[in-house]
Amino acid sequence: MPVVTAPYKPGTPCWVDLMASDQQAALDFYRDLFGWQGEVGPPEFGGYSVCSLNGKPVAGIMAQTAPEGQPVPPVAWTTYLASDDADATGRAIADSGGTILYPVMDVGTVGRMLVAADPTGAVFGVWQKVDFSGAGVVNEPGALVWNELNTTDTDAAGRFYHQALGLRPATIQGMEGYYSLNVGERTVGGMQPVAGYLAEGTPPHWMTYFSVDDTDSTVDALVKAGGSVIQPPFDMQSGRMAVVQDPQGAVFAVTAAPESQMPDS
Repeated sequence: MPVVTAPYKPGTPCWVDLMASDQQAALDFYRDLFGWQGEVGPPEFGGYSVCSLNGKPVAGIMAQTAPEGQPVPPVAWTTYLASDDADATGRAIADSGGTILYPVMDVGTVGRMLVAADPTGAVFGVWQKVDFSGAGVVNEPGALVWNELNTTDTDAAGRFYHQALGLRPATIQGMEGYYSLNVGERTVGGMQPVAGYLAEGTPPHWMTYFSVDDTDSTVDALVKAGGSVIQPPFDMQSGRMAVVQDPQGAVFAVTAAPESQMPDS
C-alpha cells in the first residue's frame, strides 16, 4: 500500500474533497464504488466526513453549504494544494491575479485552509497542515492518483501557479500540449487546454483522478449505481481511463495502470 508518511511539500496536491447535495447518498455511492469507509461527521465541523481506505484517510465528503448571502457552491470535487503558511499563500494568490473565494480559516486543530480561483477561473483549495497532513494513502485502487488542471490559457495558468504556489510547468516529450506540474524535480500533477478534451464550454477546473483495478468494470458499476459517463474508457500512455459523473453531478476520472506497470501478484 502506498502509504504517505512524510508531509506534503508546498504546492503538492495533498487532499481532495467533494461537496455533495446529499452527503449520505454520496458516502454510500463512494463506499460501494471504491470501498471507502466514512460517516457524517460532528456538527462542530459541519458534518464533514473524512473517508478512509484500509484505515487511512483518502478523501473528504461534505454537504453543500454557503456563507450567508453567498450562492451555494456546485457539486464538485476540489483539489487542495499544500502550503506551509496559508496566509502567505493567500497573499501570493491575490498578488498573482487569483481570487480568494473563502479566506483563510482554522479547521479545529487539524489545519488551516482557503479556497481560491486562478486567473482562468479554475477553483482549488490550499491546505496548511497542523495535525492533519492530507491523504494518507495514494496511488492504489480506490485512492487519489493524479490531479490535473484543465484550463483555457496554459501560459497564464502556468505563470500563476509558479508564482503563487511554486508549481513549475514543463512540457512532456511526445505529449504535445500537455504539461507536467512539478515541485522541485518531482512531478505532482498535470495541465492541459480544456478545449478538445471535454465538451465545448466546459469551464476551467481541476480534475481529480482515482486509481482503479479495472476501468471498464468500475464504469459499469458506476452506471448501475446511477452515475453517468462523459468519456467512455479509452487507452492512453499512462493506462486506461474514463471521465465520469456521480449521481449528483460531480465529475472525476478513473484510471487503471497498464498491465506492464502493475505489481507482480
